[in-house]
Amino acid sequence: MKKSAGIVAYKIIDNQIYVFLAHMGGPYWEGVNTWSILKGEHNKKEKIIDTAIREFQEECGVKVEFQNLSYLHSEKQSKNKLVVFFTGEAEIDSNNCFSNTFPLEWPKGSGNIQEFPEMDEYRWFPIEEAKKIILRGQRKSLIKLKRVLEEKYEL
Repeated sequence: MKKSAGIVAYKIIDNQIYVFLAHMGGPYWEGVNTWSILKGEHNKKEKIIDTAIREFQEECGVKVEFQNLSYLHSEKQSKNKLVVFFTGEAEIDSNNCFSNTFPLEWPKGSGNIQEFPEMDEYRWFPIEEAKKIILRGQRKSLIKLKRVLEEKYEL
């Protein structure tokens, strides 16, 4: 089974939880208001937590120092994929983020290969707003994070 790992970055402002999400790049996601936790494929040569940190930093282009980095939960995303989610408190300036790119034939069937950013926008969202726009398969991560933080910080 393939594994991926990601980090749900959060911060608390005035007793409100904010989460850091990214919008997927490329022509298929253009104009679609669906956002994602930064995550990526696990390299079996590294610890799963190291994969999560590496993927987060690759996808947002900046080094991030996480506080209270810990395991959140694991979620089977398909028959062949398990995603391991961690969480950590961080301060990230979304204006400084930039993504790596990927090649894609576009328009499809044209033979024209173009480079697109893996992620094209980054933003902090109040957790309730984030639950409405995050990929459906990742919504449980936000619900779990909210429960953990409400208990920990008595929010």
